[in-house]
Amino acid sequence: MGENKLTIAITGLNNIDSPGPGVPVIRGIKDSTMNVRIIGLAYENLEPGIYMPNLVDKTYLLPFPSAGSKAFLERLEYIHEKEQLDIIIPNFDSELFLFIKYSDTLLKMGIHTFLPTLEQFEERHKDNLPKFAEKYHLTVPKSIAILNSTELLNLSKYISYPYYIKGKFYEAYKVDNYNQALFYFNKLSSKWGVPVVVQQAIKGTEVNVIALGDGEGNTVAAVAMRKQYITDKGKAWGGITLNDDDLLEVTGRIIKETKWRGALELEMIKTEDGKYHLIEINPRIPAWVYLAVGAGQNIPEMICQLAMGKKVKPIKSYEYGKMFIRYSWDLIGDIADFEKIIMSGEL
Repeated sequence: MGENKLTIAITGLNNIDSPGPGVPVIRGIKDSTMNVRIIGLAYENLEPGIYMPNLVDKTYLLPFPSAGSKAFLERLEYIHEKEQLDIIIPNFDSELFLFIKYSDTLLKMGIHTFLPTLEQFEERHKDNLPKFAEKYHLTVPKSIAILNSTELLNLSKYISYPYYIKGKFYEAYKVDNYNQALFYFNKLSSKWGVPVVVQQAIKGTEVNVIALGDGEGNTVAAVAMRKQYITDKGKAWGGITLNDDDLLEVTGRIIKETKWRGALELEMIKTEDGKYHLIEINPRIPAWVYLAVGAGQNIPEMICQLAMGKKVKPIKSYEYGKMFIRYSWDLIGDIADFEKIIMSGEL
């Protein structure tokens, strides 16, 4: 990468009970040999990453994606004018559509990204997962996308309790009866919109893979992990790296056949008979990415290199039995910083 300093903007600073990937992505970049300046991009003024000492050099608030493309681009143009960004790494599903759609526009400004294509992004949506699985010869639990709560009444013909009810972008809840299903449908649809996805619960061990594809069918990095502690929002609060060649083979095949570009997370259930059932594909870096860094694959660094057009040699190995545990930490700050980001939109 040379000695030139790169200015890298990163979203996802909400390191809370449903954490964004931004903070661990920054940690990975800072663990690398790259000479960098980190710009935090936040959507809310209480995202902890804004205030964590020695994490970001500067933070700017972004308009929510729902504000539309004009506000999004105008804000990025303003930030770029101030900071001369080299790379942006977006980390939220809900913002990816805009970043992907306008990646060529950003590149003309001098801002590099390394993201899936719009086709890849749309193809693996939760409500498209059965079609995705059929196309790429994968096994998935029965899944149905529903648009209104009345459809819950007829689900017993296709799906039995318990099942998971999943938000369009985030959150999943296991339900055992109609009243629970109705409650979580209303909660998730009001928060994330429709469709809401209902997916049959199956027994087994939940295993995840973080991987990085080069866009030409090659797997540049891949680390498998078993969740050891899961929150009520379905988030891993602890995990351990696995030696699982079969799981990595499935991952490599998906990347090869889709020619996936960028990072992704595969969430799977491994049943007692040794079969893998795909339950979700997240088209971005997951929040547990720092476990991969600790196991020997610095995926945030590799994304930066790929974004800047560098060739990256695939890493085939990592350390097994590496474990992560999340914890809460009371961060003490000054109200003046909070007031400043409210008033000016930057800190």
